[in-house]
Amino acid sequence: MPQSLAHLFVHVIFSTKHRQPFITDRIEPELYAYIAKILYDECHSPAVVIGGDKDHIHLLITLSRIWSIAKIVELIKKRSSKWIKTKGTEFSSFQWQAGYGCFSVRSSVPSVTRYIKNQKEHHRKQTYKDEFILFLEKHGIEYDERYVWD
Repeated sequence: MPQSLAHLFVHVIFSTKHRQPFITDRIEPELYAYIAKILYDECHSPAVVIGGDKDHIHLLITLSRIWSIAKIVELIKKRSSKWIKTKGTEFSSFQWQAGYGCFSVRSSVPSVTRYIKNQKEHHRKQTYKDEFILFLEKHGIEYDERYVWD
């Protein structure tokens, strides 16, 4: 086949360093728009939906055939971390956690989209840590909890 084609949906999750509640209502819409622009313009991996809560973020993206997920997450974290620090002194110590979770969701795009849009309500009942561990277990990912958190 002379042409390379792909249509991959990926759910990416990562938190702020030590799950600090930096993603305030004031900064959240602008942060999500900034990340969406990076995904579209630079990574050729448009966001289907972006959501989260004060200490973490969920991205449902259409993964480009020419970018690795590791490079995409690295670029998003690097650029958004620098950007958010320009938004006020309360963000001067902002950092993302070192790692991330990434899950393939081709057949469940509508339900994952709803889930991401409903993050604030969801996290009234469940912590980010509990949520992330459930994702790892649901997707059969082996982990050592000593190395999941920073």
